[in-house]
Amino acid sequence: MEHFLPEWQFQERHERWLPGVLAERAFDAVVPALQAKDPMIEKAIALREWPGRMLQRMGAGGARLPAQVFGFDSFTPLGTVPGCEVAFGLVGKFWRLDYGLVPTANAQAFERVQGEPKLVLDVCVEPDTDGCRLVTRTRVHCPTESLRRSFLPYWYLIRPVSGLIRHRLLARMQRLSLTQP
Repeated sequence: MEHFLPEWQFQERHERWLPGVLAERAFDAVVPALQAKDPMIEKAIALREWPGRMLQRMGAGGARLPAQVFGFDSFTPLGTVPGCEVAFGLVGKFWRLDYGLVPTANAQAFERVQGEPKLVLDVCVEPDTDGCRLVTRTRVHCPTESLRRSFLPYWYLIRPVSGLIRHRLLARMQRLSLTQP
C-alpha cells in the first residue's frame, strides 16, 4: 500500500482478531472471500448504481455505467506480499454516477496514471500469539484541491456503507479461514 499510495487525504481501517487461526490460513482466505458473492453487498452496490441505471434506461445523456455491475473485478490487482498483504486499486472520479473509472490493466498502468484520484484497498494478515489479525485499509488520494472537494461529500456518504462492507468481508475471511482444508 505504501508503494502505490504514499500520500492520501482519506483513509479507513477495519480489523478483526482471529484467535487460534494461523496467519497462513487467514491469508489463503483473503482473495476467495473478496471474490465471493454477498447479497447485502450486491444490494448496496445496486442502490448506489440505481440513479445512473435509471437515467440510462430513460435514454438520458451523459456518462454511462459499465454493463458489468461494480464489484471485485472492477479493481486492478496491484501486488501481493505472500502470506502478508494483497493490494488492489481503482482510478477515477468515484463520486460520478458511472464511477468515472480509468481502466488500468495492471500495477504499472495504475502507477503511470497522473492527475486522477486513486484508491488503494489492501488486506493485511498480522501474525500474533494465539492467532492473527486481519486488517483492511482503504486510502484515497485526490491530486488537486478541486478533486478533493468533489470527492469529500461522496466519502462521507459512502463511508458508513463501506465500513459495513469491510466488516462483512472480514467476517467472511474468518469463516473461510476456519473451514478451508
